[in-house]
Order: sequence, then C-alpha cells, then structure tokens
Amino acid sequence: MEAVLKKEVEADNAYYTLCWSPILKADRHQIIGSVPAVAGLFELYYMDKTEGLNLFHLGNAWYGGLRSWIRGATDPTVETDLKRRKILNDFPCYYRYCMSNSYRDILDVLFFLGDTYNPENNPHRPSDRYQNIFVNEITPQKLLWR
Repeated sequence: MEAVLKKEVEADNAYYTLCWSPILKADRHQIIGSVPAVAGLFELYYMDKTEGLNLFHLGNAWYGGLRSWIRGATDPTVETDLKRRKILNDFPCYYRYCMSNSYRDILDVLFFLGDTYNPENNPHRPSDRYQNIFVNEITPQKLLWR
C-alpha cells in the first residue's frame, strides 16, 4: 500500500485515511535514496531499552519535501532543537511518513494527531474548513508504543 493521505468529505466532516510508510531506521543514505521529495507529514521515534519505540516529533514537509525534512530532522548535527538533538545523539532514531499534495489536508491531520498525542498542548491548528475531522490510520506493521 502506498504511503498517501486520502480524504472524503460529507457535509461538514472530513474523513481522512492516513496510510503510513513502514517505520524505518534513520540512515542518511537510505533517506536520500528512498524517501520521496514531495509534501507530506512524518513522525520521528527513538528506541529505548525499556519502552520500545517512543514518538518524539510530529512534523510536516512542504517546501523541500519529505526527503529534505526527514533528513534534516534525523541529523543531530543539523537539528537546532536541543531536546531533539539530545535524543538523536543518545538513541537510535526511526521515522515514518505519508505523502499529500494538500497543505490544508496536512494541517487537519496534524491537528487531529496532535490532539490525540497531546490534547493539553497541541501546537498544531486545523485548516478550519470542517466542523469535524476523523482520521483512520493504516500501518504496515504493529507499533510498540500504541
């Protein structure tokens, strides 16, 4: 299944199907050779010995595409956020992504996921086109942290 975002609209409701790529270990050469240079959203994880995979960043890529954004966000020599840089230096990093050519759809899904992961402190805002947003996630493998 292709890692793309699909949408259906009914009345004031948006129903998204978020088809994630497999979770892959962050490797500069692998990212450059296989991640598409298109818009989309991505998640970064780190692996620790006690809890398994831990989500530590939810982001989107527009200009420059997923390849550029994931490459930069998984490189501790480029990362400017000190907390994320420490994670990248201390733990193995993993990522997954989903492609989309609609910036406003990406905003809606980021908002939904942000509310799911951290409802008290969601930094993402929706596009304000729909009264309700629903997201069905399809993953090619079971996640350890869910």
